[in-house]
Amino acid sequence: MDIALLFEMHQPIRLKKLHDFTPTSMPDNLNDLFDNYSNKIILDRVTEKTYRHATKIIKNNIEKYEGFKVNFSISGVLLEQLKESNIDVIKLFQDLASSERVEFLAQTYYHSLSWFIDKKEFYEQIKIQADSIEENIGYKPKSAENTEFIYNNDIGCFLKNMGYKVVVTEGVDFILNGRSPNKVYKNPLCDHKIVLRNYRLSDDIGFRFSNNKWEEYPLTAEKYSYWINSTPGEFLLIAIDYETFGEHHNPSTGIYDFLDYLPKEILKFDNLKFANISEARESDDYYDVPPWRTISWADERDLSAWLGNPLQRDAFNSLRRLYYYSKPFGGILLETFRKLTISDHLYYMATKYGPTGEVHNYFNPMGGYEKAFHSFIIALDMLGLKIKEKVSENLCDFLINMTLPEELCFYFNDNGKNLGKACSLPEFFQAVKKLSIDYKEKHREDIDKWLSETLMVKNLDEVMRKCPDLIKN
Repeated sequence: MDIALLFEMHQPIRLKKLHDFTPTSMPDNLNDLFDNYSNKIILDRVTEKTYRHATKIIKNNIEKYEGFKVNFSISGVLLEQLKESNIDVIKLFQDLASSERVEFLAQTYYHSLSWFIDKKEFYEQIKIQADSIEENIGYKPKSAENTEFIYNNDIGCFLKNMGYKVVVTEGVDFILNGRSPNKVYKNPLCDHKIVLRNYRLSDDIGFRFSNNKWEEYPLTAEKYSYWINSTPGEFLLIAIDYETFGEHHNPSTGIYDFLDYLPKEILKFDNLKFANISEARESDDYYDVPPWRTISWADERDLSAWLGNPLQRDAFNSLRRLYYYSKPFGGILLETFRKLTISDHLYYMATKYGPTGEVHNYFNPMGGYEKAFHSFIIALDMLGLKIKEKVSENLCDFLINMTLPEELCFYFNDNGKNLGKACSLPEFFQAVKKLSIDYKEKHREDIDKWLSETLMVKNLDEVMRKCPDLIKN
């Protein structure tokens, strides 16, 4: 059996606790929305405990055991932060890449829910992250994942069309329907290869390792390797947060020794060998995940970790609309928007109980889901104000380049008859030319309302007065 170890690496760019700010102390600069001080402290701590120490253990074992292979998935925002203050860690990953036995996967740069925002944005975030991996680590990703293993058939085919050989996601019981996760599957829409995480064996390390009330405690590398050897299958994916080693489980638990001894213990078995994700073989069995059953590796294996309550959904919908307003300007506006797409912001707003709720609270730096929501909405409002300022300075360029999402398009309707739609002002004027000459006057109230509510101009007269060239074209 092939065994693929995949280590997930991500550190968010956290917001300041904006809910505690008074109106007079609210930051005016978009960069000041983010808690750079806390981000640096946390990054340095995790870097020392995990990214530096654990990676040296893996590097040593790569050099020691010819059959040892591992896989990493690093978010672009983490790579960016490491470059700024922990460049030696980047060098460690460069050394791993040069061994040709360590694979680095593509994922969204901002570890985001960009798939649900806009497919072009999803494409760009994947591409920017993959380019960053190639530029900084020297490895061109061959396989890919979506944030937190979020997956459906459409996502898989999209990543295939981007050129990735394999996609990884969660082995979900209600999708497998009694089948084993320990094999390679394929997408029913495009025959793309899919590798599934064995969540039980993964969580034995990720969640249960230091639990002294667990009936299998303590977990040793020797015991774990015997479990793997007795597990039927062809391709076993063990995927966990890399921060498991030293951060989530304290070094005093023996987690470093476990990581150090595991390759040796597994390689004792002749029928077991380590593999890179891209080495997954072809399959004739389908893993069918339609969009209405989209899965992830979090919580109940769905999207509820980020979109499970009204606060999260309202916050996300407000965020999604700002994409279309920040995109035409690029620069600091688009960069700030993308930082706000980091999935952790929505994760902090979850209202869950029991063990799942404890995990959310463990990661939440905001002091509760309500405070996380309030700080996020304040940040969105600040971005919206900056966009409005930019629009007033560059109105005509904005009106020419702005494309609205489906729900904000103008729908032409006359006497109950649908005459089409326009999702931009150039589209609107082109459509009007094809309609009756009095359409603009007959429906002026509807048109002016659409313009004021979506394109930040008072009415059609203002457009004609300030941007006459737009009408001529």
